[in-house]
Amino acid sequence: MSNNCPIGIFDSGVGGLSVFSQLIKFLPNENYIYFGDTENLPYGNKTKEELVQISAKIFDFFKSKKVKAVVMACNTTSALTYDVLKNNYDFKIYPVVQNVAEQIAKEGHKNIGVFATQGTVNAHAYKTEIQKHNNGINVFEIACPEWVRIVENGLQEEEESINNIKLHLDEMLLYKPDKIILGCTHYPYLLNVLSKFIQPATFINPAQYFAQSIYEDLKNNNLLCSEEEKEHTFFVSKNPAQFAKASKLFYKVQEVKEISLQ
Repeated sequence: MSNNCPIGIFDSGVGGLSVFSQLIKFLPNENYIYFGDTENLPYGNKTKEELVQISAKIFDFFKSKKVKAVVMACNTTSALTYDVLKNNYDFKIYPVVQNVAEQIAKEGHKNIGVFATQGTVNAHAYKTEIQKHNNGINVFEIACPEWVRIVENGLQEEEESINNIKLHLDEMLLYKPDKIILGCTHYPYLLNVLSKFIQPATFINPAQYFAQSIYEDLKNNNLLCSEEEKEHTFFVSKNPAQFAKASKLFYKVQEVKEISLQ
């Protein structure tokens, strides 16, 4: 494949833009194709079998676009589908959970909390991956299934949303975590609310770790784009106007195209 081929990124909605916004800091000269699967939102309550089928269709879409790499910005699909699909394609595949957990395991924390979707928590994805690299770390996982909907619908500052966010945070703080991973790409959108109750430095946004590791791998494999002109294209499977509206916190998307992968 050519090093000037685009990089594909996907998530269930706008959450993956938290990864995209970090990628363009480390890799500003790349061409990107973003796909937000808003029709199947949220991913966190779907079965592994459903997510494998969904992810395969998205990978096939990116294959048709001749990408050189696919960034699995979604924690849930990284946890449940990466191992099933990773050998089926000839482009590079970067899963967020596996990449980020390895780096966090090296930081010397004793207690780490994880906020994630129900699917990611059920799979014990972060706990398994972190302890694979350092089994001396205690990992506490809490599912926050309402948070994706809160972000997608722009309800972060509603009283009911704030109460829900604080309820999960209070439960997590009982474990006295040194750091708390925001283990879903939507959750960094809630940092303003979370930071009303504890120091924002407590939270880890995996996107920052993830983007740096992708940059280093592409560089080491001589796959960095050499073209000066770059193109960013955004696709969703439903509600492009809502996606554009909800995107503004991390990246102001100008044009969103709707496409069905059925």
